Amino acid sequence: MLAGSLAFALSGQAATGKVIKMLPFFLDLQGRNELFPSLYERDAYQNYLLLNPEKRAAMRFDVQWKVKGFPQAPLKIRLQLRGSARGNPARETVLEKPVEPGGWFSRWTSLRLEGQPYKDFGQLTSWRATLWEGDKLLSEQKSFLW
Repeated sequence: MLAGSLAFALSGQAATGKVIKMLPFFLDLQGRNELFPSLYERDAYQNYLLLNPEKRAAMRFDVQWKVKGFPQAPLKIRLQLRGSARGNPARETVLEKPVEPGGWFSRWTSLRLEGQPYKDFGQLTSWRATLWEGDKLLSEQKSFLW
């Protein structure tokens, strides 16, 4: 009876969540964001891709997030991006991905901007990463310029 009462009490606990971090990466023509598995080398290669846009094919956004409790609706990560292409007005793009809660630890979710939408987007100027439970906003992380 005690176990049943505990399970019932825990099932009523509302979910809380947090977007911990968002990391944007350029991807080269082969889909790589680094050449060697080292943070220093990754940062150096990202700088190389920043300075050589013709070597870039896409962007990947890695979002670290965590949910506590029991979600009552499906979870999703939404990433709103603002960019500007030379001579064109600013563009806004939204990427979304459904996610599953991951227990005690935080999780990482990757979203990609590639193909023609990436080419039309221009240079990333600001972003906002949000975690949603159905239509309820649980958490957000945004860039300084958002």
